[in-house]
Amino acid sequence: VQLQASGGGSVQTGASLRLSCADASGRTFRNGAMAWFRQAPGKGREFVAAIRWSSSAANYADSVKGRFTISGNNAKNAVFLQMNSLKPEDSAIYYCAAKTTHIILSQLQNGRSYDYWGQGTQVTVSS
Repeated sequence: VQLQASGGGSVQTGASLRLSCADASGRTFRNGAMAWFRQAPGKGREFVAAIRWSSSAANYADSVKGRFTISGNNAKNAVFLQMNSLKPEDSAIYYCAAKTTHIILSQLQNGRSYDYWGQGTQVTVSS
């Protein structure tokens, strides 16, 4: 699995961005999940959103509910993050992650549950 994230940028408060993450290896896995995490300068890694392939169910951090939407293409191991109504506190490096085997709901928000990570894409929101 080789995850490649893209779509970051510098925007103003209230703007939108769409992040993409694709697996360049060509593998497929049906029982895992893909997720987005973020890390701001001086802070720890924070869960943002995840999608489980077995159910296509999405899971979100409270801080992004109603503003961010995760979607994905299981056949291509691709995941997207539509970010609307961006705020300065959303500024961070965003990382996509993949779990290639079964994952239960309670594990989705834990970064240690994921096997593979992309290189990150910078999102900067100015006020």
